Formats: sequence, C-alpha cells, structure tokens
Amino acid sequence: MRIIAGKYRGRKLKSPPSLEVRPTSDRLRETLFNVIAPRIEGSRFLDLCAGSGAVGIEALSRGAEHATFVDRSRKMFALIESNLKLCGVAKEEGQAVNSEATEFLRGSIRRGRRQQEQDASEDRQHWDVVFYDPPYATDYLPVLESFASQVTSLLAEDGLLVVEHHHKKALPDELGSLRRTRVLKQGDASLSFYSKLQSKV
Repeated sequence: MRIIAGKYRGRKLKSPPSLEVRPTSDRLRETLFNVIAPRIEGSRFLDLCAGSGAVGIEALSRGAEHATFVDRSRKMFALIESNLKLCGVAKEEGQAVNSEATEFLRGSIRRGRRQQEQDASEDRQHWDVVFYDPPYATDYLPVLESFASQVTSLLAEDGLLVVEHHHKKALPDELGSLRRTRVLKQGDASLSFYSKLQSKV
C-alpha cells in the first residue's frame, strides 16, 4: 500500500500480515478522497477499525490537523504505530488507540461531557470526518447509533461519517440525527456517506 497524495505521497506502508484483515484498496481509498478532499484540510479525522492506518495517514498527508486511529487488535495497533513512524508523523498529529470501536466511542462521550462541564464554550471530543471500516460481518448499528444520538457530539455539526461495507449489506438511510446522503459502489465494497440531518447536503 502506498500513500496516494500529499506530503507523504508515495510512502509505502506495511500491510496487515493476516488474510482475515481486509484493507481498503488503493482504488477505493482514492475514490473516497476524491469525494472528501474539500473537507480534509485542518480537520480532525477518526479512522475507526483502522487496520494498517492507511486511510487516516492519507488524511494527514492531505492536511488533516489530527487523526485518531482505533483498532481492537494489538497487532493492528502495533502496525499503525509502525506506519506512523515510517511516515514521520508527529505524536501531536496522530494517535493510535487499542480499543474496540463502541468502547472507544463511549469513552469519548464521557470525556466530552466532562470537558463541557469544565468549559462549556469548547468541546473538542468531536470529529469532522469519520471513516468506519469494520469486518463486513460486523453489526454496524451500535457504532452508527453512537453518532446518531441527539445527546452526543461525536460528529461535528457539519461533519461527515463514511462507512465502508459490503454492497449487499443493508444500512439505514436515516437513523437518529443522521441521514445517508450518498452511496458509492466499487466491486464488492460500498461507501455510505452520512451527515447530520440539519447539515446541508
């Protein structure tokens, strides 16, 4: 895998050693960033079920302010840290977290509430762009519901949640505060794009 564009363009990343891990293909990653490119500069990016970290590192390469990488596998966590080091990503720009996705989101909600209590003027526990790419057999709803809840602020008001899934997997068009605004299919994979209902499409 290579970084496609930006300051790390052409850097080769280490790939997951296990065939059970399905990295987002370079072609699908390029399709993704062709769509979300205008949102990347200066954004806070969350790479959820990050695998090798290729998507989040691509975002950093293209100007994201910070990327958080979350994966429940210790091997993938180590691989992400290795790829961040390979690209020379500064610690203040990229953070790898070894955690299950819903557990990480619950912790983020708790931290956000504490932060709001301390300073109601600022809540930095939200993300501008989220990419969620779990194993295709996963139940996607718990994570979608975390972002769809009206009482959480995991996603910025004009933020975007992108979900990679098998093209035959049914995902809701609307859920809580989320609306699916676009679906892109490439091979067996699809990308579903979700925005908040009050956001402009």
